[in-house]
Amino acid sequence: MNMAALRNLPVEQRLHLVEELWDSIAADQCVLALTDAQRRELDRRLDAYEADRKPGQPLDEVLADIRKRL
Repeated sequence: MNMAALRNLPVEQRLHLVEELWDSIAADQCVLALTDAQRRELDRRLDAYEADRKPGQPLDEVLADIRKRL
């Protein structure tokens, strides 16, 4: 299927295709190797979390904050 045909699909079908693509990528993510820069950034973030130990906000507070902004 080419891009023109994809653009002609109803939005609902295009969203479904996007979801399917994301799911397939998530299932195959083990084949994607991290770059050295990504590994260093993850290590930095983990070190910062371990030093701080703040758990963050509860989900219901985060969702309420997001809903206020919509």
